Amino acid sequence: MTKESKKRVALIVPAYNEARVIADVVRDLDVVFSKSRYDYAIIIVDDGSRDATASEAKTAGAVVIKHILNSGAGSATATGLSYAQQQGFDIATTSDGDGQHYAEDVLKGVNILVKKEADLLIGSRLINSKGMSRVKIIGNKGLSFITSVLFGIQVTDSQSGLRIFSRKALESLRWKTSGYEFCSEMLWRANQIGLKIDEYPIKVIYSEYSKAKGQNNWNGINIVKSLIKRRVAEMFE
Repeated sequence: MTKESKKRVALIVPAYNEARVIADVVRDLDVVFSKSRYDYAIIIVDDGSRDATASEAKTAGAVVIKHILNSGAGSATATGLSYAQQQGFDIATTSDGDGQHYAEDVLKGVNILVKKEADLLIGSRLINSKGMSRVKIIGNKGLSFITSVLFGIQVTDSQSGLRIFSRKALESLRWKTSGYEFCSEMLWRANQIGLKIDEYPIKVIYSEYSKAKGQNNWNGINIVKSLIKRRVAEMFE
């Protein structure tokens, strides 16, 4: 067994009202990682769901952490990463609870992070955007541009939910926002503390369900407003 194969990997999935698909998400991750040589655990962070997300995930074999109230994607992600750090995992991943990410791409990211010795690896949908709607391409490119302007970070897909974290990132990376704007703020904070950021191409499953669950471009306007407010505020701190 190699040094890499002994690494412990936390597969974190923030989820809100995903009872319809969450068991499949858990099983897909389990099938793929059971064939790898990593020691892994699947961790669902149920962000105050009003449906059976927690019970479906637990029945499928995941560890479930449950928020009493819905607190936002940024908060749910922070909870999962904090758990991974406290439990001594070497690597953590995040992927979406609506089933849009391929488990194979999660494993691919873990392998790349180990090989490249990166700290934060972003799974980019825009390196190859085949199958992605033009509206989503425009929206995501726009937010990536704003991220570049505000924080000086060049990535193709700043809003991707598929991310891979090193142990160093688990121990040091923190952010202040709790909504979807955390995706850009996370990159800002990672850059501030000198973490090595990289990205790799992924494919996305665009089912009718995942399309309905995703962000819309109107929400992107609110994200931009929040990021600008945060950036300006810290200029005067």
